[in-house]
Amino acid sequence: MKRLFWIGLLAAMLTPARVMAQSAFDGTWKIDLNQTQLPAKPGVYLLQNGTYHCRTCIPPIDVRADGLDHRVAGDSCYDTVNINVLDDRTVQETDKSKGKIVHTEKITVAPSGNTATWEFADSCDANGEEVTWKQISVRVTKGPLGSHPISGSWRAMRIVNSSENGLTATMKLEGDTFSFMDSTGQSYTAVLDGPDVPFKGDAGNTTVSVKRVADDTIEETDKRAGKVVSVTRFTVSADGKTLNVSISDKLQGSSMHFVAAKQ
Repeated sequence: MKRLFWIGLLAAMLTPARVMAQSAFDGTWKIDLNQTQLPAKPGVYLLQNGTYHCRTCIPPIDVRADGLDHRVAGDSCYDTVNINVLDDRTVQETDKSKGKIVHTEKITVAPSGNTATWEFADSCDANGEEVTWKQISVRVTKGPLGSHPISGSWRAMRIVNSSENGLTATMKLEGDTFSFMDSTGQSYTAVLDGPDVPFKGDAGNTTVSVKRVADDTIEETDKRAGKVVSVTRFTVSADGKTLNVSISDKLQGSSMHFVAAKQ
């Protein structure tokens, strides 16, 4: 139930693209939500007997659903989780870091029980800038008898809305140096086939390395504590107007794909 990788990393641009771009990668790119393919792997949740479990969260969440803050360990963004059951179809999660709200999500199950809406707000970045988005998920399996309707497994189907700062990013390739910037304070500049560099402003202390795997494709590898957590490929179309982005989440064992248009 954590934020999507692209929305967490690719937010509003800091600087406009140069008029005379030196590379097809240079410029500002905006996601087309209609061409986004979310992870096929479902999330698994259980809310029963006053306790909430997110079995596919990393790290897993097991806390009382009593509307109180409960300390958790292992996440770089937040240190407490609050699960509040609003009604028989709606649950609100609020995550905090040192008492400050950094992430919320409201899950509302449709009366049919077959679909649910996730409404996210995330400000886990250096500047505390909030990114919001809404996601529709479909039920894969039901929860056990007597559990809250959010229980079971859910597959994310589509994002129906997002704040602008969750959709655009600026990139630049100059010589063998590749740069990425966003308005939430997260950025990196790395040399192709060079050493890992810090992902500045990222709460997870992520490091990044990049390499060119084809004339039209750059691959980014993200690590935490020396362990690969994700691999992203940026591929520019032949006409230079679109950017295909494929993300392999090594922690979740899932992947997603989207298309961004040059602005």
